[in-house]
Amino acid sequence: MRTYEQTHPWLDFSFDLRGLSEHDWMLFGEARSKCEHIAGVPLLPAVALRLHRVYLIKGAAATTAIEGNTLSEDEVRARVEGTGDLSASREYLGVEVDNVVAAYNEIVDHLAAGGQGDLTPDRIKQFNARVLSGLELEDGVVPGEVRSHSVAVHGYRGAPAEDCDHLLSRLCDWLNSRDFRHDDPEWAFCLAVLRAVIAHLYLEWIHPFGDGNGRTGRLIEYQLLIASGFVSSPAAHLLSNHYNLTRNGYYRALDQARQPDGGEFAFARYALQGFVDGLRDQLRVIQEQQLAVMWRDYVSERLAAEFERAASPAAARARALMLAMDGPVERTQVTDLNAEVARLYARVSPKTLQRDLATLEELELVVRDGDMLTPNGAALLAFLPFRVPPGGGVNGQEPPGQA
Repeated sequence: MRTYEQTHPWLDFSFDLRGLSEHDWMLFGEARSKCEHIAGVPLLPAVALRLHRVYLIKGAAATTAIEGNTLSEDEVRARVEGTGDLSASREYLGVEVDNVVAAYNEIVDHLAAGGQGDLTPDRIKQFNARVLSGLELEDGVVPGEVRSHSVAVHGYRGAPAEDCDHLLSRLCDWLNSRDFRHDDPEWAFCLAVLRAVIAHLYLEWIHPFGDGNGRTGRLIEYQLLIASGFVSSPAAHLLSNHYNLTRNGYYRALDQARQPDGGEFAFARYALQGFVDGLRDQLRVIQEQQLAVMWRDYVSERLAAEFERAASPAAARARALMLAMDGPVERTQVTDLNAEVARLYARVSPKTLQRDLATLEELELVVRDGDMLTPNGAALLAFLPFRVPPGGGVNGQEPPGQA
């Protein structure tokens, strides 16, 4: 008998699906549906890149913040984009972010090149070496090497050091086994998500490294989600963001998971609910991006129908003005929306501006309320299928067959 079997009996490498509730299975169904929608939505290249970067930044900010990194999301964004400078005393915080971002990118590059998605002890050690690279560490902590001493975090003591290598091997063997594979896509998705969450949970329980275990566990989770083929890269960052936003809940769920009689379901349920909540929010962001693209097309079509020549000066002014308006603006401020609008209207009289605004209002592209002008985004509701919203009421769409 190994020491951990007495000190850490919850490390039994088993998970009984019968412990999941009806609500859990409903969440799995919603998660799969939303993952497919997100992965299958065509976006303009610039929009797709922006979406990827937004969630890369959120993921990096979240997974380092959980470990005490105090950089704000804006500071992380500046670091990723190469536009921010940190003082010498805070530079190590930037290095922590650099390491995690590099690890995320390496995972994507590795899988895109056809690399293996399954875990090995060496792969896990590589992740730890990456997240600790270039950082000042306590004595006895070697990046990428299993610890030879006892560790404790938040009152929890990791598995005995002499068992850590054995436990990493057992964990990888289990995660790569048939326990987490199925020929039916419905089951395969559920097992893929559980596999990623459980891998993270067990890595935290084992705590095999002297430092960086949390970041290593979340990188494992990210790789397994991406490698599953079900989860896109932006969606794979959502769990780290959830753990950070609900940090107290994260540690509480880790503690509850060690309880006997299915305690691990507490963590799985906590993670699954956060994943679905994040998918809902991400899908709304994607829909907003799609509506923005549709709005540009709608404006162009309406103006082309109004003006004989779509490239005429009047059409160019009106289009530039409409696309620069991203919210309510005072009528006297419209020519200050951006440099292009200012340039176009510097060449014409104030009466021309009044005439252009009147045209936009007649075309129902803007709505006037006193001196305030607002883009009429509600006009896009006509492109949505008719439905009665939950709870009744109307949502602006015309019923089928109606003029």
